[in-house]
Amino acid sequence: MRIKKAAVIGAGVMGASIAGHLANAGIRTVLLDIVPKELTEKEKAKGLTLNDKVVRNRIARNGKERLYKEKPSPIFHKKTADLIEVGNLEDDLEKLGEVDWIIEAIIENLKIKQGLFEKVENVWKPGTLVSSNTSGISIHDMVEGRSAEFRSHFMGTHFFNPPRYMKLLEIIPTKDTDERFVNGMKAFAESVLGKGVVNAKDTPNFIANRIGVYGLQITFQKMLRDGLGPDEVDSITGRAMGRPKSATFRTLDLVGLDTFVHVSDNVRENVQDPNEKKVFEVPELLREMVEKGQLGAKSGEGFFKKVKSDKGKEILVLDPKTKEYRSRKKLKAPSLEMAKRAKSMKEQLRALVYADDTAGRFAWYIAKKVLLYSAERIPEIADDIVSVDQAMRWGFNWDLGPFEFWDAIGVEKSVARMKEEGETIPPLVEELLASGSKSFYKKTEDASKAFHIGGHYQTVDEHPKTIDLARLKEQGRVIRSNKGASLIDIGDDVACLEFHSPKNAIAADIIQMIHTSVKEVSANYRGLVIGNQGANFCVGANLMFILMEAQDQNWPELDLMVRQFQKAMGSLRYVDKPVVAAPFNMTLGGGVEASLPCDRIQASSELYMGLVETGVGLIPGGGGNKEMLLRWMDGVDPKERISLQPLVNHVFETIAMAKVSTSAVEARDYKFLRREDGITMNADHLLYDAKQQVLALDASGYQPPQPKKIPVVGETGYNTLRLGAYGMLQSGYISEHDYKIAGKLAYVLAGGEVPEGTLVDEQYLLDIEREAFLSLAGEPKSQQRMQHMLTKNKPLRN
Repeated sequence: MRIKKAAVIGAGVMGASIAGHLANAGIRTVLLDIVPKELTEKEKAKGLTLNDKVVRNRIARNGKERLYKEKPSPIFHKKTADLIEVGNLEDDLEKLGEVDWIIEAIIENLKIKQGLFEKVENVWKPGTLVSSNTSGISIHDMVEGRSAEFRSHFMGTHFFNPPRYMKLLEIIPTKDTDERFVNGMKAFAESVLGKGVVNAKDTPNFIANRIGVYGLQITFQKMLRDGLGPDEVDSITGRAMGRPKSATFRTLDLVGLDTFVHVSDNVRENVQDPNEKKVFEVPELLREMVEKGQLGAKSGEGFFKKVKSDKGKEILVLDPKTKEYRSRKKLKAPSLEMAKRAKSMKEQLRALVYADDTAGRFAWYIAKKVLLYSAERIPEIADDIVSVDQAMRWGFNWDLGPFEFWDAIGVEKSVARMKEEGETIPPLVEELLASGSKSFYKKTEDASKAFHIGGHYQTVDEHPKTIDLARLKEQGRVIRSNKGASLIDIGDDVACLEFHSPKNAIAADIIQMIHTSVKEVSANYRGLVIGNQGANFCVGANLMFILMEAQDQNWPELDLMVRQFQKAMGSLRYVDKPVVAAPFNMTLGGGVEASLPCDRIQASSELYMGLVETGVGLIPGGGGNKEMLLRWMDGVDPKERISLQPLVNHVFETIAMAKVSTSAVEARDYKFLRREDGITMNADHLLYDAKQQVLALDASGYQPPQPKKIPVVGETGYNTLRLGAYGMLQSGYISEHDYKIAGKLAYVLAGGEVPEGTLVDEQYLLDIEREAFLSLAGEPKSQQRMQHMLTKNKPLRN
């Protein structure tokens, strides 16, 4: 299925954000909304009328303009929004006949949606898919009265907010939807939009919101009964339970309490079971908060509220008893401490839910109710447990879905306790245990299998572009390994260098493995991918090691490490086989330096990439300065009289100001990525795409680059850079120590105090870079910055 152009009807928060994400994927999109009925005061002052196009398109235009202002940004780059054309439903309805996909994202009102689809069908052409982004209204009922052909092209496509960042897309076909279109949409959404797709049934709130809102309601009600506060509950229901840091009540504030009430009411009105209806009754406290305008983050106050106090900015929490805001407090319990110290998710969850203290009892109750509810809802909301687990991981950012969670705490042990407490065990779970099995999932050498209704296990389908490093390691595909990194055979004579140190920080073990990998690949493989499947690609060099060696004044050891790091980066550049880096998420400092020398970068679209060493009082020490100079000077002929100063200024500004890209697209602005580098929308496909780059380079007769001389701006350029930094110092924008760091960086980027235009080799630049790095590492204020980052995880400006 090819979708080149789309239309989104409804320019509210979700509609505009969906349009923004379609534009992120390179799809031209028409964004339509209704025609305003009244002029604004500004429009009146300009003498405009309701007939003027700028007025008639105002609602859609405002939706588009919000994309530039919202944080985090719904779009990859400001230029991305150029792909969005705005219009209105009266003047531009015919444009729907020019698109490949029409998405409805208007008010959650069945009658209004039905009226809209009647109008849409009048201009719709067969072959164009039509879908609704409703969060819970019946998909079948929306197109009642529409033609059979139109209904065959219609389905629900429920994006989660914000669409750019939330992985889940629930596809909800009706009995009339052509299966070809469902499969085509799934493939398109996975590969082009980067989504994790789950097929859901046309039931109230589908899968993720049905279970997620149930869990939130259960938690809210339990909090009120136990007399706890939202802050104390969030201490339990966040990372300790394998859920996001926002836990329960910060999540509600982010979602919006009015939205939560609407979703809860929708389930309560549409389910038949009286007990289930009771669970989805919104607590009076929550309705009162909505009536008072305490809607959460969007109104400035909800369960939490930011205020200015004598201590500076403070976050207060709502006391459910007094309904007044108070200072926050964390719940302290032995089980929470034990969970923190656990070495695995399985140990962590068991330490918490089986503990007999306040946190343990609370966590057990919430977990128990959610697990039972999830099992009870199969096959009503989904045909299999995999869809439920994926929906909760991708839609609510849980580390484990309900059935994965159940396996982690032990199905047999937990069910025995549930029975002791008088709970009714769902048929699916009874069937599992009666079959002699003790877990919902089983791993074989080649696949993962999930338990299905009927008492059998089925292989969990995997996308052909998925490369699972953990499974490859289980299959004995490790070529070389040490504590910090492993070299893994990923098939087709391609190896992958995986970092797996804490936070994937680069230290001696990773440097050693880079050298080992280069030799191994050169002798026995077609090429190398540098990538991993951790939380982030690499947060930089091991700062603790640098600080400790600097404080001990162990300069020979630190000098050796930096030399080895530089040498390792050089080996990546000049090895006789193609090397492709696959960075994603946070790729900082040394992580950037491990990517820049590679022949290609295949980056995840979500890429926060930057040389941020100045924030800890240093400059890049692994060749990052040299590599950035090479990128900005690429294509410059030293024989031509072209001023290099503007190019060096760009590099200086990027490094000195520790600029970090907010996406892979923006990384191209800083030249962290080049035009020939690729971007992958679906992070699950990143290693596969990087591997294809290696194979393509190899098939084209790969030849490694040759070392070359680099023209530098020399002493004149050095003084120019220092002068710019001095101006910032005088204006109060930077501190004395910032100025010292800027001076060292300027010296390196200028190539030292040599005549302008001098051609220097790469080793010369690496030597002065290393000297500057070591010099700054010895500065007390740089050491203070490193210490502050390690203890507070925030930069210190001193």
